[in-house]
Amino acid sequence: MSNRASSTVERAARAAVAAVSIAISGGLAALLPPVAALVTVSGCATEPTAQATPRDAGSSKQAAVAPLGPVKQIDAGVLNVGYAEVGPVGGRPVILLHGWPYDIHSYDAVAPLLASAGYRVIVPYLRGYGTTRFLSKDTFRNGQQAVVAVDIVALMDALKIDKAILAGFDWGARTADIIAVLWPERTKAIVSVSGYLITNLKANTQPLPPVAEWGWWYQYYFATERGRAGYDANRVEFARLIWKNCSPMWNFDDATFARTAASFDNPDHVAIVIHNYRWRLSLAPGDPQYDGLEGRLNEGPVITVPAISIASDFDGPAADGSAYAKKFTGKYSHRILKGIGHNVPEEAPEAFAQAVVDADHY
Repeated sequence: MSNRASSTVERAARAAVAAVSIAISGGLAALLPPVAALVTVSGCATEPTAQATPRDAGSSKQAAVAPLGPVKQIDAGVLNVGYAEVGPVGGRPVILLHGWPYDIHSYDAVAPLLASAGYRVIVPYLRGYGTTRFLSKDTFRNGQQAVVAVDIVALMDALKIDKAILAGFDWGARTADIIAVLWPERTKAIVSVSGYLITNLKANTQPLPPVAEWGWWYQYYFATERGRAGYDANRVEFARLIWKNCSPMWNFDDATFARTAASFDNPDHVAIVIHNYRWRLSLAPGDPQYDGLEGRLNEGPVITVPAISIASDFDGPAADGSAYAKKFTGKYSHRILKGIGHNVPEEAPEAFAQAVVDADHY
């Protein structure tokens, strides 16, 4: 889960005040049903407004959404990456990136929408998820932020993709942000849920107010051996708890959850997740070969490529995006989804797909 300094309990309570509507425009308008009510944040271009309701995973509409097609495998860097691919091979590439504790099925509805608009859509399992595997048993099971971005660039190389639109939430949003700043020449545009998520290790050592610290209970739990063992033994129940807490208005059904939970059976899943969160708290070292990249990221670089950030009820009082707006110096807009939790692409697929199309046209 991404770093948003507020407890899930307070986020839910503040959401009615913090969440506003944003507008969306053209692009997929003819192909998509109306999307969740949005409002353009101050400083962004004004766009026409559309209305909709959150997607209900228990509805007949959800039942009609088929999972992504067959998973393909390709060697890329230190991994053999599992990924889904839909849309025309000659279409403009879009790479959709999931987070924790989620997987490629967060994009079951988004990917077909983008494919129908002519995009070549790639949805990879990150290291430690699904069918993605390390090529060598000797490779460090590393979850630090830079290495996940390196994995995606390696995937682009393996698929002979020179430049792509990158879109994601949670770990996926952070990865899109990082690729945009370290490899802008490979990045057509980005869509980033919760905005600028690049981790600054020094800043992460500073204490937060108690209510904010409460929100990160799972990170402190993971810092202990009991937490590692507990997650290993109870990863499915743990994920369900996070889903419910981070998306309290999303009525996902058992089949929807089970599709994603299967990806946590990956043999490296626990090691990657635990290292990721311990690394963020400077409790576990990263791989020295990425020190140069992490040094650049610790400087807080701005994102110069076209970008759209999306906030939801999960972001609470940070939903207006003002805390990170200045980190986006290219063409940029910020959207706020009302009544939507953390898993934005699965809860509001039309709005997410529309943001990808709009960012592409910036």
